[in-house]
Amino acid sequence: MEKPLLTPDFLNRARKYYGEKEAVVATTGERYTYADLGDRADRFSAVLQNRGVEKGDRVAVLDPNTHYHLEAAYGSMQIGAIHTPLNYRLVPDDFEYILNDAGVDVIYADYAYTEAVEAVRDSVPTHTFITNDADTVEGDWEEFDSLLDETDPEYERPAMSEDEIITINYTSGTTGDPKGVCRTHRTETLHAYLISVHQNIADDDVYLWTLPMFHVNGWGHIYAITGMGAKHVCTRGVDAEGIFDAVINEGVSYMCGAPTVLTMLTEYYDEYDPQTTAGREVRIATAGSSPPEATIKTVEEQFDWYLKHVYGATETGPLITTSDFSRFFDGDSDDRFSIKKRQGLGFLGTDVRVVDEDGNDVARDDGTIGEIVVRGNQVMDKYWNNPEATEKSFTDRVEGYYHTGDLAVVDENGMISIQDRKKDIVISGGENISSIELEDTLFDHPAVANAAVIASPSEKWGETPKAFIVPASGDPNNPEMTTDEITKFTNEQLASYKTIHRIEFVEELPETATGKLQKNELREQEWEDDDQMIGQG
Repeated sequence: MEKPLLTPDFLNRARKYYGEKEAVVATTGERYTYADLGDRADRFSAVLQNRGVEKGDRVAVLDPNTHYHLEAAYGSMQIGAIHTPLNYRLVPDDFEYILNDAGVDVIYADYAYTEAVEAVRDSVPTHTFITNDADTVEGDWEEFDSLLDETDPEYERPAMSEDEIITINYTSGTTGDPKGVCRTHRTETLHAYLISVHQNIADDDVYLWTLPMFHVNGWGHIYAITGMGAKHVCTRGVDAEGIFDAVINEGVSYMCGAPTVLTMLTEYYDEYDPQTTAGREVRIATAGSSPPEATIKTVEEQFDWYLKHVYGATETGPLITTSDFSRFFDGDSDDRFSIKKRQGLGFLGTDVRVVDEDGNDVARDDGTIGEIVVRGNQVMDKYWNNPEATEKSFTDRVEGYYHTGDLAVVDENGMISIQDRKKDIVISGGENISSIELEDTLFDHPAVANAAVIASPSEKWGETPKAFIVPASGDPNNPEMTTDEITKFTNEQLASYKTIHRIEFVEELPETATGKLQKNELREQEWEDDDQMIGQG
């Protein structure tokens, strides 16, 4: 027997079995049951259909981690509209590009972010603009709650296939313009099943939204937490005091956090010694670059939380590996910290390999470096309107595998550990930043003759952009600009998290005989005191 895998089924199950159970704790203090959440999603579905939205149309959501995001996402998917979450850290030019590229018909934006959309309103195809506090924003925006109050929860659900696109998640534009990662009902569903298993999600879990919902649909937790009937605790941002308070006051049992968040929590703990548990186990998942062993040790031994290290990319679901395999370490031994730093083994049903330039698997010697490639049911369908990029990402070294661009080694147990990156990106505090974009921005400054941007190690962010600048004056000792001026210049041109704070003026940049920039020399110089050229923290 075959039953189609459809994303609205997660909310359907929760309503059926957990209708009277608390589903969402809102940032404003309201509490909603799964019956309430379902009713509000139904009303939003009807609102969209009343405005002409049909199956396959794109509905963008620009929101911090509030209940509105959940309602707008499910309200869109229930009518077959494609949920298109947006990174709220972006700037108006970014929103203009994405809204045009995806052909977005409707946008729901939190009141704190409408200004950035309003700035490009006349140059995008979007025709319906909805917010959660229309009275406080500029421009013609409709009020989310008022629309729900005046709309009956009846809508027409179209026939849907599991192979149809249901979400588009945009990358950070690390190699040019952002790319729309297309995910189907099937890929979203199977990924949610996988994290439910590997993250041990249960119906009595209380999940704290420290991970952005826009980031690959919150690693699939908008589906898994809902489908399991667990509870969502929403946030409008991440702060250490709020996290510890939620653990105590809401009984939070599970959350996610980039290594940056772990560092923030440990620093707060060292200064204020807060209560960290309230009588139940707390699990926290971190992803990507490994946190330092000292941080893992603090989280597990001082907080008494259980840390899971996972890995993936927007294109891969995102999650494809974890180091949380307890048969490989003694739970009471310090050996577990070095193992938990690794990206680990593949998820169920996921074929993760590390291959050389000829597509052959590297030796399990923990020294030979290759590229991580992956094949699995959670991997993306394609890039939106970009067949060339789609083909390249699946055919570079091994046909039929997605190529991550991450370079890793493999130990005798098959556990991978990332050492470096092929892609020209900086991952700072969990955000992908294109060094090419930063260099293009620097070239616009009249006092800059040449520039190269690389990742520089950072205790706080794991890594941070650093610019090596050849001044137009030709004299690095008299560059006719200050580092503060360059920092301010990049801050004015780019999203705040892309701002360059580390700058070094140089006489020339390393190049090959043919004039090709050799960033590897700059990176080796910058990371000479570290074991690997990738951020930890």
